Amino acid sequence: MILGDIADGLTRGVERTSDAISGALFEPTVRLGVTGLSRAGKTVFITSLVANLLDRARMPGLAAAQQGRIQAAYLQPQPDDTVPRFDYETHLAALTAPEPHWPASTRAVSQLRLSLRVKPDGLLAGLQNPRTIHLDIVDYPGEWLLDLELLDLSYAEWSRQVLERIAERSSAAAFIEAAGATDPATPFDEGTARALAASFTAYLNAARVAGYSDCTPGRFLLPGEMEGSPALTFAPLPQPDRAPRRSLWREMERRYNAYVRGVVKPFFRDHFARIDRQVVLVDALGAIHHGPRATEDLRRAMADILAAFRPGRNGFLSQLFLGKRVERILFAATKADHLHQAQHGQLAAIMEALLKDAKTRADFAGAKTAAMAIASLRATVQERRDHQGKQLDLVRGRLADGRQAAFHPGDLPQDPARILSPAREGAERWLDADYQAMSFAPASLSLKPGEGPPHIRLDQAIQFLIGDKL
Repeated sequence: MILGDIADGLTRGVERTSDAISGALFEPTVRLGVTGLSRAGKTVFITSLVANLLDRARMPGLAAAQQGRIQAAYLQPQPDDTVPRFDYETHLAALTAPEPHWPASTRAVSQLRLSLRVKPDGLLAGLQNPRTIHLDIVDYPGEWLLDLELLDLSYAEWSRQVLERIAERSSAAAFIEAAGATDPATPFDEGTARALAASFTAYLNAARVAGYSDCTPGRFLLPGEMEGSPALTFAPLPQPDRAPRRSLWREMERRYNAYVRGVVKPFFRDHFARIDRQVVLVDALGAIHHGPRATEDLRRAMADILAAFRPGRNGFLSQLFLGKRVERILFAATKADHLHQAQHGQLAAIMEALLKDAKTRADFAGAKTAAMAIASLRATVQERRDHQGKQLDLVRGRLADGRQAAFHPGDLPQDPARILSPAREGAERWLDADYQAMSFAPASLSLKPGEGPPHIRLDQAIQFLIGDKL
């Protein structure tokens, strides 16, 4: 096992060296990781981003596009033959159909390569030929990102943390009762293990619906071909004073370790550890709508996400010997089109405050982090109406049944502490406000030649993420 790990590490070291030399001397490649917590809109983000880089009329915030230095953009076959291709064409067709609808959500890792032909800028630009820069977009479920913390946790530590965290959640009551009624020191029984795993999985699905973000292990929600396997048939249990061989505790511990070894480590090694830039999409409005506890859970989840990254600057020699580090991380609050633009500043400020505890660590390591309010695809228009003698800011859009509806979600506070303080204190509900959420369908699009889909600050997001590479 150890010799195999050493050999695997040497092989990947050679691959890193080859990639670094090729990127430095020939055509550079930027690997952009795109992930998000539940219902954050990863598929729509990638689809709109690619469409707007292919047709750049709506990208004034991307300096290379605004200056006319991007001569061409085109899709190429992805470099990793064993990774599924992101189905860009099908997703774009869903958003631009006569009756548009949201595309299917991310359920596994996928990839897409977009190549950009860019003229250099600066004093010597006239003496240099245009160069090709490859943007490899890697899409993966956010639940898998949160799994990375399991690499540093034993089964006992993970069980203790989970049971403490969910103890007061009503959605976890059935599982907590089942776990409390089970003696982990008793001889292992497959039926008991399956019942506990099913109850824990039911809790995770209910927690996600309730707006919680800490829904790990991620493969319990997206099992794919692993459904029913022993590596997905475990659950957290109270640690007994003594756990004999062949006890339930020992077998649950073995299966947890198999999950970390067979699922989490390969994901980290094959995908996550190769990323240069990262965007984490966050449905902050959804968490606020679900209340203070869901908001506090989101804050903790984002801190855990930043802890999972290896932030820092990528120098040529550091890539050769240490592997890649994530140079820039963008936390983007999605669905900004569900708010009137007068409140976008408040949403961005809340995102900054949610990140504060973890951001300093990444900045100290040399990485750049940012928070932003965006809409990958604008589904609403803004209105202002008189209501009870006051001006009310609204957004109007199409509902799933085709009807048009105008909506006021509530006013976000100017001071983020009005959100964060009740969240940290574990309040059950907001005391002085009521934040609502609406589910809009995509609007029918009529695009002119050269235009990508309408968005909010998607150009500024990509400028932060890769603008320096262009």
